[in-house]
Amino acid sequence: MRTELYTFRGTWNRPLNLDFDSCNTLILAFGAMGRDHKIDTALQELRDTFPRSVIAGCSSAGEIYEEELLENSLVVAVAKFEKTEIRKVEEPIHTPEDSRKIGEKIARELLDSRLKGVLILSEGLMINATELTRGLNNVLPEEVTVAGGLAADGARFEITFILDERGRPTPELITAVGFYGEEIQFLSSFRGGWDKFGIEREITSARENVLYTLNDEPALAVYKKYLGKYSKDLPASGLLFPLGIRESLDSEEIKVRTILGVDEKEQSITFAGELPEGGYASFMKANVERLIDAAYEAGEDILPVSRHKGEALLIAVSCVGRKLLLKQRTEEELEAIMELMPEGAHQIGFYAYGEISTNESGRCDLHNQTMTLSLIMEE
Repeated sequence: MRTELYTFRGTWNRPLNLDFDSCNTLILAFGAMGRDHKIDTALQELRDTFPRSVIAGCSSAGEIYEEELLENSLVVAVAKFEKTEIRKVEEPIHTPEDSRKIGEKIARELLDSRLKGVLILSEGLMINATELTRGLNNVLPEEVTVAGGLAADGARFEITFILDERGRPTPELITAVGFYGEEIQFLSSFRGGWDKFGIEREITSARENVLYTLNDEPALAVYKKYLGKYSKDLPASGLLFPLGIRESLDSEEIKVRTILGVDEKEQSITFAGELPEGGYASFMKANVERLIDAAYEAGEDILPVSRHKGEALLIAVSCVGRKLLLKQRTEEELEAIMELMPEGAHQIGFYAYGEISTNESGRCDLHNQTMTLSLIMEE
């Protein structure tokens, strides 16, 4: 496996290496695509330079290049595999109700006895990502690692883009790349760093990922009361104030859920993942040190099995809410991760509206407000 990283900020930081082009080359691109003509032109250059390669990527709320946080740029990783086959599939999505069946269809198209890992990138506003992961889990065996994230649109929440099979920024799309062979390692880990506080409220009315009432009060009214002066900036300000969800009073597992949109008329809130009616929700808080420590812990999770001499590609998907909270210290979570990585590892990634990673049960799930890491390498 050979890897090269590039950035585009008006111009490329280095000439594109056409020697990397092959049917087993993966090009990953994250950035301000679909909104910047120069960046879309740079994507065309990628397509022209690497016509045989598999191109995947999405729009972002900030780009990760090694230990740097970039804005309104394009970051690109070109990974040429020597012993690994890669395959990309895509499916359009038009309603959230289609999420599970799309997950199942993608999984069936990728399923093979040699499949080791799946990198999935989804549009970030319409998707019910909980149902998407359920669809994937219904088909894929437990030993297949699944990781990825939801495309972002900065703090605008207007439209997100996914690169289609021809490398063009396209809305309302879900893509997945499968990795096949005995020599490939696809490892994934995630950590949050948020703590709940205040009283828990019962989710008295919810439908899939739309929350209507908490303790029989309109959900949006409760949220606005809690946010105070920040409520005028919803839904963007909601990224700083996620919900921690428990399915029942007996459950110890807390899933963090991030706002995607609000409906003033219905006084409802749309989240990136499902909220169980009859479950319980509490507001979450975090401090900068806890978030940075959590990113370090995510790196520690994959460190014991990542010690090798060759090159490796580390894909970091972090939540835009973490970026807004960390502010000037955002790069510290990127530096914390790279401190742990073996020599020859290169990091690329993006800030997302949601993260997907295999959880402790061995099945993939939606996460919000986490740092999710995927390490890809050949033995």
